[in-house]
Amino acid sequence: MGDGAAGSAKRAAGTSGSTGSPVTGGTRGGTSAGAGPATSSARVRPRASWGLVPATLLSASAVLLFGAREPLPGYALLAAAIGLAFAIDRALFKDLLLIAIGLLIISTISVEADISYPNMALMGTVLTVAVLVPYLLSRYAFGDHAIRFPIRTGQRWTSLERWYLPLVLLLGYLILPTYFIRSGAYQNWPAVTAPDEIARLFVGVGFVGIWDELFFICTAFALLRRHFPDWQANLLQAVIFTSFLWELGYQSWGPLMTFPFALLQGYTFALTKSLTYVVIVHLLFDAVVFLVIVHAHTRDWLPIFLY
Repeated sequence: MGDGAAGSAKRAAGTSGSTGSPVTGGTRGGTSAGAGPATSSARVRPRASWGLVPATLLSASAVLLFGAREPLPGYALLAAAIGLAFAIDRALFKDLLLIAIGLLIISTISVEADISYPNMALMGTVLTVAVLVPYLLSRYAFGDHAIRFPIRTGQRWTSLERWYLPLVLLLGYLILPTYFIRSGAYQNWPAVTAPDEIARLFVGVGFVGIWDELFFICTAFALLRRHFPDWQANLLQAVIFTSFLWELGYQSWGPLMTFPFALLQGYTFALTKSLTYVVIVHLLFDAVVFLVIVHAHTRDWLPIFLY
């Protein structure tokens, strides 16, 4: 199929309206800040396209790389996805390549929960590079603003958005203790009792939560929705999101919780176009995660949960 007329149209649409700051965002009714090209809502993205094949292979590679921890088959699937995208649509190839580069960088380390100082420094550096490299390539090598981090949207939160925040806390309180303690998944995180250990666990959980939104939502989801309907792009990013969290420690029946959470975060970002909002949602949820893990290891501490 090569570039073709369709590929040219996508590239033209992807470059229009791409000026502006990568962190300021736009309005909810207009520019889709952080969500790909400004004209994405006006373009027709078919429900079925050949591009879904390499995109699905790319998402599946994350299952092998992080879920099954099978690097060689994972890399092979990732290479197949990129090669097939190159043959189908060069615009899709560029965007999948950016996601693939991020996945490759992440795969160079173990993302299991380890809060030792050296590992936190290593993991923090690698995860930062995994976000930074795709952004810089998109901005300076490809010359577009496909990846944005809309911190300030200039829009007030709606009543629904304000009420959703305490609902997140309530759902975390009701779901997370049962999941972590009854499944034994809390054992994937170290027991912390010393003040510096507790502080490191708190910082680590929060850092990864913020990073999740930077990579899976503002990078992977934003790039995928340039080519596919939002629901398809959301499913694809949620598979990658869930695979990463599996290796991090959300195992057993964790995907039954993390996959819907990833979908909700993608949907919320599509509605609000705000990195700030989805990060706050994630950090509220992660605050409960932190408290539950501390309690699970030392049951006399924080005996406030039901499970």
